[in-house]
Amino acid sequence: MNRELRVAEATAPLDHLVDDIYSPFRFFTVDEWAKFRADTPLTLTADEVHRLRSLNDPIDLDEVRRIYLSLSRLLSAHVEASQILFKQRKQFLSLSDDQKTPFIIGIAGSVAVGKSTTARILQELLSRWPSSPKVDLVTTDGFLQPNAWLQKENMMDRKGFPESYNMSALLKFLSAIKAGQARVPAPLYSHLTYDVLPDQFRTIDRPDILIFEGINVLQSRDLPADGRIVPMVSDFFDFSIYIDADEKLIHRWYVDRFMRLRDTAFRSPESFFHRYATISEQAALAIAEGLWANINLKNLHKNILPTRPRADLILQKGENHLIEKVSLRRL
Repeated sequence: MNRELRVAEATAPLDHLVDDIYSPFRFFTVDEWAKFRADTPLTLTADEVHRLRSLNDPIDLDEVRRIYLSLSRLLSAHVEASQILFKQRKQFLSLSDDQKTPFIIGIAGSVAVGKSTTARILQELLSRWPSSPKVDLVTTDGFLQPNAWLQKENMMDRKGFPESYNMSALLKFLSAIKAGQARVPAPLYSHLTYDVLPDQFRTIDRPDILIFEGINVLQSRDLPADGRIVPMVSDFFDFSIYIDADEKLIHRWYVDRFMRLRDTAFRSPESFFHRYATISEQAALAIAEGLWANINLKNLHKNILPTRPRADLILQKGENHLIEKVSLRRL
C-alpha cells in the first residue's frame, strides 16, 4: 500500500477519533441520549409544557421525553452523589451542625437560544422528583446595572456584556446561597421596561436546588498575578449547561422573536421598545438586524461562545429549534 493511500485511510476517521477519544466530552445523538431516561416518569402535561416555553420555542412533550427526562435522571444522580459526599465530609471534619447547601445548576448560552425554556422545564421536572425538592430559579437579568447607570457610563450598547452587571452583588448573592443563608434577596428585572425594578426583590430561602440562568454565567476572568482568590460565578455551580446552536440559526431566531414582540409586547405603552411597534415592518427589521450585529453578535463572539467548553453538558440545537446532539463532560 502506497504512503498516500495509508495517509488517506488514517485521516478519514480522525475527526471521529478526536471527538471520541481525545475530547473531554462524550457525544450522543438524540436517540442515544433518550435511552438514558430508563424508568424516569413523565410528570408534565402538554399544556404545562406549552405554558413553560418561551416565545418562538416549539418544545413539546416529545422533546421533553427525548432530552429532559434523561437530563433529569442525570441531575438526580449528581444531586444524590453531592449529598453522599457532603455526609462523608461532615463525618471527616467531625461537624455536628453543618447543613447541606443548595445544589446549583448554571445555564448559559446566547440570547434567543432557549435558555429560559430549558430552565423552566428543568425546574418543574426536578421539583416533581419523589423526594419533592424545593427548586428555585433565578436569572442574571436582575443583576444588570440600571439603565440610568448604563446611560451615564455610555454602555447601553453593551448591555448584557460582563461589564454591564453588578458583579459584586451577583457574587454576594451566590456566596450567601452557597453558605446556606436563609431569605437571600434576589433583585427583579422587567423585560417590559427593559430595566431592573428598583428596590424590588424576591426571596430565595434555602432551596434544595437553585437553577441560575444567564448568558454569561460561565464567564471567566483574568487571574491575579499574586495568586489571590478571585471568585467567578461558575465557581458556585455544581453542574453547568450550555445551550448551543449555529450562529446563523440564533441570528434568525433573534430577529424572528423581535418581529413577533413588535406585534405583541412592544405594543404596550409601558414597553421600552414601544417605539418599534409603530414604525414600518421594514424599519423594524432593520432595527432588529442592527441590534443583532452591533450588540448580540459581538457579545456572542467575545464573551458567550468562548465559555462553551467550560460547561458540563452542551445541548446542541438544530434548524427546528429542537436539540439534535448532546455532549456530556467525562468524569
